Amino acid sequence: MKTGNQSAETDFILSGLFQFGQKDAFLFVAIVIIFAVALMGNIVLILLIRLDTRLHTPMYFLLSQLSFMDIMNISTTVPKMTTNFLSNSKTITFLGCVIQTFLFMVLGGTEALLLGFMSYDRYVAICHPLHYPILMNKKICWFMVTCAWTSGSINALIHTLYVFHLPFCRSRLINHFFCELPSLLQLVCQNTSMYEYTVILSCLIILLLPFMAILASYACVLSVVFQMSSGKGQTRAVSTCSSHLIVASLFYVTGLSTYTRPHSLHSPEQDKAVAVFYTIITPLLNPFIYSLRNKDVIGAMRRLMG
Repeated sequence: MKTGNQSAETDFILSGLFQFGQKDAFLFVAIVIIFAVALMGNIVLILLIRLDTRLHTPMYFLLSQLSFMDIMNISTTVPKMTTNFLSNSKTITFLGCVIQTFLFMVLGGTEALLLGFMSYDRYVAICHPLHYPILMNKKICWFMVTCAWTSGSINALIHTLYVFHLPFCRSRLINHFFCELPSLLQLVCQNTSMYEYTVILSCLIILLLPFMAILASYACVLSVVFQMSSGKGQTRAVSTCSSHLIVASLFYVTGLSTYTRPHSLHSPEQDKAVAVFYTIITPLLNPFIYSLRNKDVIGAMRRLMG
């Protein structure tokens, strides 16, 4: 009985998207549909890239990695959230919270770096097409992916270990729909202002630098396209680049707004609304933005369907 009480004392309570105890059937159905569509879209994209040899190129290799990360990302948060909608218990164990925090930070950091590498791939392909086979060979692609996963994992491990060694106050209510670093800092009993500077520094490296690289690379791509292409080609390039930039901006800007603010300026309801974009909406949009507007992917789908 004592062990059970000790376990209950270390468990956390997730409030969900709305106030604790409030259910919303429409929101639950919407999230389940989005989750299913996001999973299906990313799985189909990975299968197409694996099965069609014409898609065995650096760009699609990186895109398959992005789809895998999106599957893992949305699967880290949504299943527990939907389970809480259906159950009377809103608890998550201490270990479960540690794992969820670590996985989310690994996937978020890795995806942020990978998107930067993907923009470099497009920059080389369009601005330096003759050097593309050398600058984006198989070894370099694997090196990029390994760097992204390693950097994201090390960053996540450091922050997760540090935060969960801090003393938490008696209140175990996390005013969020998953265990996220800023929400956990609200429960810490000591001053974390110095630690928050390290979080901001990590975000500037893992989020801001890749985002700046994306903006710079697409600016170079558009300048080359406007110099070489016809009016129709220019329109298509602007349309494609703008859609990619909108999705990337959605991911980076919402992530930066959450992780670069001191916890004293955080609003739980605002944090939950912003988190929906980089945990649910972005994994849903990525496979469609990067594939439905792509003739190679559409052609591979038609060939696969006979």
